[in-house]
Amino acid sequence: MMNRSTESAVVFRDLTLTYERHPAVHHLSGAMARGSLTAIVGPNGAGKSTLLKGIVGQMRPAEGVIERADLGRGGIAYLPQHAEIERRFPISVIDTVLLGHWRQIGWAGAATEAMREAAGKALAAVGLDGFERRPIDTLSVGQFQRVLFARLIVQDAELILLDEPFASVDWRTSEDLLHLVEIWHRERRTVAAVLHDLDQVRAHFPDALLMARECVAWGATRDVVTPDNLRLARQMSEAWSAEAEDCRRVPA
Repeated sequence: MMNRSTESAVVFRDLTLTYERHPAVHHLSGAMARGSLTAIVGPNGAGKSTLLKGIVGQMRPAEGVIERADLGRGGIAYLPQHAEIERRFPISVIDTVLLGHWRQIGWAGAATEAMREAAGKALAAVGLDGFERRPIDTLSVGQFQRVLFARLIVQDAELILLDEPFASVDWRTSEDLLHLVEIWHRERRTVAAVLHDLDQVRAHFPDALLMARECVAWGATRDVVTPDNLRLARQMSEAWSAEAEDCRRVPA
């Protein structure tokens, strides 16, 4: 298990996250080092997406704590799964990317010319130069995911959380977006991504957290994503009861 460091971006202390008292993440302890690039892997229902929601603050711990470092002006950049993103809202590509400046603009403010220029450069960086005025509901899945990555570029966050960022997109889009992730890693940003493609994990992610609600293994990917650990994760996941309640202690 990865130990806490004074250079940690996120620290988990005996963390339990639950849905209606049913544990989704169970007694997780450890830390993500600043500048690390971590794949979060495990069987379906292993608590991977739940963990990201806990980090970003969408879920409160039932037990334990999540400690986040001072993340500066950009805060946390979070990209949820496709199914959680509403695409029918009448908004253009450029305005979607400009939402990355929300912390500076707020609800009532207006984007500056510099912000619009940065958004245009971000779109060019993801291969969508010239798409600025397109409505987002006219885009393909891959094009829309590129727009969302452009928004992440604009947000300029130190901690970036990605939930299945390459699901349902074509090979070329995956490769282009993985290149961006590697750039963020070289810039010493902290990136954690929920992924299912283990070949992708082995090729691009130096660190991995293997979950089955509990931590199965956490550390260097070559030591974590092994046949024995993957087998253990499947066994642990299958052994969990869907009706199991959390283990909050009842006072004597």
